[in-house]
Amino acid sequence: MQRDLFDSISPLDHRYYTSSPELFERLASYLSESATIRYQARVEAALVRGLSRMGICPPHVADEVERACAAVRPEEVYAEEEKTRHNIRALVNVIRSKVSDEAKPFVHFTATSVDIIDTARALQLKDVAFDVVIPLLKDLVRLLIAIARREAYTVQAGRTHGQHAVPITFGFALAEYVSRLGNRIEALEQAARNLKGKMAGAVGAYNASHLFFDDPRAFEAEVLGLLGLSAADHATQIVQPEFVVDYMHAVASTFGVLANLADDVRHLQRTEIGEVGESFEKDQVGSSTMPHKRNPWNFEHVKSLWKVFVPRMMTLYMDQISEHQRDLTNSASGRFAVEMVAGLSCAADRLIRVTRKLVVDPERMQQNFASTAGYVIAEPLYILLAAHGHPDAHEAVRKLTLRVEAGEGDLWELAMASEELAPYLERFSESQRAILKDPAKYTGIAAQRALAVCDEWERRLNL
Repeated sequence: MQRDLFDSISPLDHRYYTSSPELFERLASYLSESATIRYQARVEAALVRGLSRMGICPPHVADEVERACAAVRPEEVYAEEEKTRHNIRALVNVIRSKVSDEAKPFVHFTATSVDIIDTARALQLKDVAFDVVIPLLKDLVRLLIAIARREAYTVQAGRTHGQHAVPITFGFALAEYVSRLGNRIEALEQAARNLKGKMAGAVGAYNASHLFFDDPRAFEAEVLGLLGLSAADHATQIVQPEFVVDYMHAVASTFGVLANLADDVRHLQRTEIGEVGESFEKDQVGSSTMPHKRNPWNFEHVKSLWKVFVPRMMTLYMDQISEHQRDLTNSASGRFAVEMVAGLSCAADRLIRVTRKLVVDPERMQQNFASTAGYVIAEPLYILLAAHGHPDAHEAVRKLTLRVEAGEGDLWELAMASEELAPYLERFSESQRAILKDPAKYTGIAAQRALAVCDEWERRLNL
């Protein structure tokens, strides 16, 4: 019986699937239970192909097993597991049911279950990273680069501790995320390439394969090479878990960058800030009771997904612990790991869609900056006074800012009227005075850095 979509328990399988069905269909090719069984069958096929290359069985047997593995259906495996109570033995039995008596002995020959499970999982995670996740993240970087270039010279109030600081440009603000996300893409690529498989048998000592090969590690390398993987220098019944932990850490830390970006943009949409905004569709509703509301819900959604999935890293860390050569304390928890990858993909897809239609309001940025621009020159004023010999420039300027707060006037005007500061101010150059007269010029090399960062990551990511 076909199960209704809305009878699913996980929101990934109903709510978020319906919001982006194309993405989730792509993810299903790598992360679904059907995909898991297909990947496991691929490993079984590679095992027999490796046996044929090492002279243990003829090539036509490997061809036959390969065809059988390609024909395996998840329903068959699950039905068989009802009898065996063992998922990999069920898979093996289904494959064996599809081949000749000549081929049957070589299915799963010398292998243990986790040779298949861990190798298939490495393949899944590697493929989904390079085929789905990294392309999504690169699309997001491209969008951020386009906006950062466009807004490279758009002056914006810098903010630290929720307060206005010295000015930056909006392009510079976005270049931070270009760089951070670029670094995370490289980390994810490296972690995906470093995933390992194994074909070392029940406790990892090649007990079974050594019955037939003087160098069973060469046989392992042959099988894994067919799959585009390699083995670690040591395994027990399981592959060293750190390779998957490193991969998932790259996923989690990438998720953190997306959540931070979403949070920053969300805050910039506050009524009292209003410097950017989500595009609002004609029939869209912001509140069930306040018809005027336009909430930054897409960016809030990304942060909410981050809150769900990143804590799961603790489970991955706990799954590093396996008693002696192996126990089954990760058998349930390990099955949920792929949901972190799906969650990250969902968040990236959401950010791409909303960022494409992000509205930037340079006039509001200018208004917000102007509201505290009179204080901005406090930093360059004190530094220039110190550079020209004032013994306590910071304190002198701090006292002037108190007078500004009291409504006594503009900071630069108060400084110019100060007899104490006059001997130092007369040494200022015209270019230094120009910055003090126009705080919007005090942006350092924000625009240049924004453009340089965009150039750098376009090159490194081959965008």
